[in-house]
Amino acid sequence: MYTSEKAPAKINLTLDVLYKRPDQYHEVEMVMTTVDLADRIELFLLESGQIKVESDSRFIPNDERNLAYRAAKLLKERFGIKHGVLIKIDKQIPVAAGLAGGSSDAAATLRGLNRLWHINLTIDELAVIGSEIGSDVSFCVYNSTAIAKGRGEKITELPPPPQCWVVLAKPSQGVSTQSVYQSLKLDKLDHPDTDGMIHAIETANYKEICAKLKNVLETVTLPKNPEVKQIKSQMLKSGADAVLMSGSGPTVYGLVKHESRAVRIYNSLRGFCEDVHIVRMLGTQQTLD
Repeated sequence: MYTSEKAPAKINLTLDVLYKRPDQYHEVEMVMTTVDLADRIELFLLESGQIKVESDSRFIPNDERNLAYRAAKLLKERFGIKHGVLIKIDKQIPVAAGLAGGSSDAAATLRGLNRLWHINLTIDELAVIGSEIGSDVSFCVYNSTAIAKGRGEKITELPPPPQCWVVLAKPSQGVSTQSVYQSLKLDKLDHPDTDGMIHAIETANYKEICAKLKNVLETVTLPKNPEVKQIKSQMLKSGADAVLMSGSGPTVYGLVKHESRAVRIYNSLRGFCEDVHIVRMLGTQQTLD
């Protein structure tokens, strides 16, 4: 038996950090949506009871460090599943990029195994389980547009934003999410207008969405990574309507209404950034079959 799932990348339209919690996590408030850059997850039933991960990317671990592996293990142990699974990951989302690629793989694994192993959980129940695997997994289970609070696991769905083109560019230099949060000066942050962004999405106001884009983690990542700042500047110079870093970086994205302008931005970046993609905004709900 076999099933497959798409695992789309996410981008942050806003990212706010409110305070440090007693459990040492940061309380966040983020508006996120999905884009049409996706990994493909194939799940093959194994009678042996083993969990195996295979990928075409040398950057992906095939053991418990892999979030998709952890998702399968958690479901198997919690529901006493005797079967195993071979998880094949066709990797398209850049690794360690601020696009939740690993979290989306884990979420797709949860959705797929829910069918393959006949567990029959609701999407909301899967999202709760996802919160035990990683902060972005709950959001990725829904694969929609949402505001995420808490550590990122408290999800309230929103309508999809108006359709547009998204140019994604990931610099070669990586960023440690942990070090970005540790370096954040919470008392000096200029916070996003989260309610304004929600209203802009609910009224399908593209211009207002562009005006409200904001990510407080840029205050840490940009000064330490000149390449990220350079990409932002180049995108704006080439005609992007708005530009923002996603997550803790280093990926930067630009929003544009017209494909011709997206192509112009893409071409302007190819000189100094190899990992560039032109994709469509998705933001639509994920429902279970």
